[in-house]
Amino acid sequence: MQIKDPNLHLKLQEMCDCYLDTDYAVELARMAAGPESEPEENAVKYLALAIMYGITEKADKLKLKRDKDGSIEAELKGEQKIKLPAPAGSVWEGMVATIRRILHFDQEGGELPLALGLRAGSLDLKVKLKEKGDKSSLTIAFPSWK
Repeated sequence: MQIKDPNLHLKLQEMCDCYLDTDYAVELARMAAGPESEPEENAVKYLALAIMYGITEKADKLKLKRDKDGSIEAELKGEQKIKLPAPAGSVWEGMVATIRRILHFDQEGGELPLALGLRAGSLDLKVKLKEKGDKSSLTIAFPSWK
């Protein structure tokens, strides 16, 4: 796998590291309630917080989707489902652009592994982006925790 934009990949890893000791649910709720400033920065921040929340909860996957009416849903799926505060539309677009740039997906999306370096270790995620018309989804599968 060739990472197209290593700086953006590094930024995601650094953001995960930066928020490692954060209450992810509280921070995601703050983001959803706050003003829409710096959508690219907030896109990476939302991804980092949601990924770290998924790791903490030992989730199977993080699933985000936007329907054709523009509504966005986000949830962690595992032994239990945890509904996450939905990102703003501009943050969603930034997240899709971030994933597309890191993994070099085309307009329809794709599916590739993503190695995420976290402090003393690494985590292999499987990222799937699907886009069809006005609908899109982003799924990040975590490794098996068993």
